Amino acid sequence: MASAGNTGARRGMAWPQTLALAFGVIYLLVGIVGFFITGFDAFADNTQDEMLLFFMINPLHNIVHIVIGLAGIVLSRTLAGARTYGWLLAVGYAAAFVYGLIAIGKDWDFLNINAADNVLHIATALVGLVIALGPVNDTVARPSRA
Repeated sequence: MASAGNTGARRGMAWPQTLALAFGVIYLLVGIVGFFITGFDAFADNTQDEMLLFFMINPLHNIVHIVIGLAGIVLSRTLAGARTYGWLLAVGYAAAFVYGLIAIGKDWDFLNINAADNVLHIATALVGLVIALGPVNDTVARPSRA
């Protein structure tokens, strides 16, 4: 007779993995949808006013989103990978936030960033810290054998 407590099913992902996967999928989709708005011309241009919702974009910005999205999807496979992705988000988006503080409105702003982007960047950096540092309960409840 088979034990009802052990189904042989693979253990589910830890919440940092799920969050990394969710952010990865969202950023991948944002990058793809961005190309429907910007096309592939004016690759790193900041003179056009092409926006996705409230966020300024250009083709280079779209590629950055696609790369970040793919990284989240790939790294979410393990808890260590998800933690690494969290650190990448935290450091990368904190740097993008600082870049945005300096670059908004400048001719050399190759990512075409606006104030809404900056808010999103600091929020994403904070989510990265949560993914990287948030506690995970590693104990697995085992059924008693009475």
